[in-house]
Amino acid sequence: MNELKTKIRIDNFNFYYGKKHALKNISMNVPEHRVTALIGPSGCGKSTFLRSLNRMNDLIEHTRCDGTVVVDNVNIYDDAIDVVELRKKIGMIFQRSNPFPKSIYDNVAYGPRINNIKEKKQLDEIVERSLIRAALWDEVKDDLSKSGLALSGGQQQRLCIARAVAVDPEILLMDEPASALDPLATTKIEELIHELKGKYTIVIVTHNMQQAARVSDFTAFFYMGEQIEFDETKKIFTMPGKKQTEDYITGRFG
Repeated sequence: MNELKTKIRIDNFNFYYGKKHALKNISMNVPEHRVTALIGPSGCGKSTFLRSLNRMNDLIEHTRCDGTVVVDNVNIYDDAIDVVELRKKIGMIFQRSNPFPKSIYDNVAYGPRINNIKEKKQLDEIVERSLIRAALWDEVKDDLSKSGLALSGGQQQRLCIARAVAVDPEILLMDEPASALDPLATTKIEELIHELKGKYTIVIVTHNMQQAARVSDFTAFFYMGEQIEFDETKKIFTMPGKKQTEDYITGRFG
């Protein structure tokens, strides 16, 4: 892992919901232009950790954290950080696709417009480029005025990915992006993740261990708020260093 550039460095990160200690001393280096999967049983802190990487948890009352999350040598929990700018750099794809009740075009153009891009030619280029990156362009290019809500579930999720990449992020966080999709749509999302890592650093939460093995380069196993193990995916799934990891992967618990 020495030859890989670290994009996100997490050191002794703790997170609390009120008195509940949800994440305990998490430390890992997330490499640039790779897919890092977070696995573990429900309620083990995976999604909480994912939302900590772009400060989405700030929106929840009575939460606090300590330790550091450093992106490109900047601690994102520093008081001087502009959280809006941070979330532009670190996009998020949720478990359930959540297109806006707008046209396909307006869904993708939404972020750029907020960032004061108004010229139609420039917006057209961004919309086309983003839909191509999300592997959706060929399916919708003749009907961009159609509502995003009229698309199939898999198409809606790819539309949400197009919307996320339209503002040129550097990191994409994905919280179980295929869990609500059928196998065919899931395959498309997985193929897309593989293509996107050439341009973005991706962190994905998944309950599906086969999916983690297929799409990720590195895997972190979480259990009860602790990071039990973090290593190359191949090693985690063939020669885990901890018995807890082996027990989870082989289905003995979780």
